[in-house]
Amino acid sequence: MAGFERDALKTAGGALVAWWRATTLDALIVGALWWLGLTLIGVPLAPLWGMLGGLLQFIPNFGPVLSVCGPALALLFTDKDWYSYCWLLGLYGAIAAIDGLLIQPYLLKRTARVPWWAAFFGPIVLGIIIPFWGVLLAPPLLAIIYAFRKPKASQGG
Repeated sequence: MAGFERDALKTAGGALVAWWRATTLDALIVGALWWLGLTLIGVPLAPLWGMLGGLLQFIPNFGPVLSVCGPALALLFTDKDWYSYCWLLGLYGAIAAIDGLLIQPYLLKRTARVPWWAAFFGPIVLGIIIPFWGVLLAPPLLAIIYAFRKPKASQGG
């Protein structure tokens, strides 16, 4: 029985490492998107805000929203027009949509073998069942669940 438990812990640990790798890659990509978008908008200190936007990706639910606060304050203190705020909110919406619909599901598929549909619908379903914790725990739980699934045997002789 100890061997089975050790194998189970090794499988779950490997799945969590794969999920962490996907999350780190996601944060790097989102940070680069923030940096590029903020540079195009003309926000002061765009590299700093891009780096913070990437780091804040590690905070589920609240991190992406918090990543807008710094650039908004930078725009406020540089006396930019209101169109810059509209561009900033549009950038936030675009990054959130691209990240949630494309980047995260793709990275979970590549690193943790979680299918795209599960990575997309898992947080939604668990968020309905367990409002805050479901969204928070869905990606690592999906990585563990799909790590224990056996790969399909190859068809053919």
